[in-house]
Amino acid sequence: GAYDYLAKPIVDDELRLAVERALKQRFLLAENERLRLQLQHKYSLENVLSQDYKMARIFELIEAVADSDTTILMTGPSGTGKSMLARTIHLQSGRRQGPFVEVSCGALPESLLESEMFGHVRGAFTGAVANKEGKFLAAHRGTIFLDEIGNASPALQVKLLRILEERQFEAVGSNKTHTVDTRIVLATNKDLAREVQEGRFREDLYYRINVVSIDLPPLRERVGDIP
Repeated sequence: GAYDYLAKPIVDDELRLAVERALKQRFLLAENERLRLQLQHKYSLENVLSQDYKMARIFELIEAVADSDTTILMTGPSGTGKSMLARTIHLQSGRRQGPFVEVSCGALPESLLESEMFGHVRGAFTGAVANKEGKFLAAHRGTIFLDEIGNASPALQVKLLRILEERQFEAVGSNKTHTVDTRIVLATNKDLAREVQEGRFREDLYYRINVVSIDLPPLRERVGDIP
């Protein structure tokens, strides 16, 4: 547990500098813990303002499953708080000390989304001038939140299915297999059951991600919360 060491004979100035450095390090660690606690409080369920019985049932479900590694699918229109609740789930879980990584599957073109999620190696495609670590590796021992999952291409859906089944993947242009320990939370504003019926979303992937389903009602369905 020693922070530093000094060689004999002890020089007063060196001792003073070592103590100052140790105090600064202790202050930074305390500040980091204080900010972490503030973040946990900000995203605690107590700060989600709602008195509607539908939201109360959702809060109970979140508290029941947050500390497990169960895959969670959140559905509901844009603006119902899916991203905030995903972070809340992470901070209430045993993975709260690990990273929380968010990926919007609708914000990037299909050609870049696979690289963003799984990484790539140098030369994998035009413009890949260096190796890049993907979001799944960045979320190792933490939580990854995949928003707008209904926009995933068929090729990306295949890779996601493998990740859910085996927790393994390869970066774009690489044959090296990576294994990750990541909790997966997904969200969509689409009706995935209909997407499956119409052939735009894989049925096996749908049943893999729809383990625990949380349907977030829009404000118009809980008018008592409007004030």
